[in-house]
Amino acid sequence: MFDIILHEPEIPPNTGNIIRLTANSGARLHLVEPLGFDLSDRQLRRAGLDYHDLARLTVHRNWPSCHLHFTGRRMFAFSTRGGVRYDRIAYAPGDVLLFGAETRGLPAAILEELPPSQRLCIPMRPGNRSINLSNAVALVVYEGWRQNGFKEGGGGQSADCAEPP
Repeated sequence: MFDIILHEPEIPPNTGNIIRLTANSGARLHLVEPLGFDLSDRQLRRAGLDYHDLARLTVHRNWPSCHLHFTGRRMFAFSTRGGVRYDRIAYAPGDVLLFGAETRGLPAAILEELPPSQRLCIPMRPGNRSINLSNAVALVVYEGWRQNGFKEGGGGQSADCAEPP
């Protein structure tokens, strides 16, 4: 499946929602410090409900250590300054999906570490500023997972909806 990086996330409920998303999709979550909250934050726990034990979460002390962790892996950065639409990429198991802080996005220096073809955007109406972080992550993860047949962990059996009662 995919690895999701949140660079210096600030809002606990967004990260909690993404924890729940990763538990349900099989993605792995990486948080880059400094965080705008404590991992024991009540709002974070509430948004993630009882999914914290099912999610795979790693905290990195800074961007250089996180980036080093993913050496050799294909990484996509998501930004309003990206030039390629997120749905025009053929995602593959093992891809790394990088998202910035809610109020600042990704720093220009980090975006410049990736080639323009790996700086992606999510379309929205002209004049609008951004999409909520947890919504943006969900859009991208489910598009990539859909492209890969909703396979468990990027391979094997496909996930499916529950049978109707």
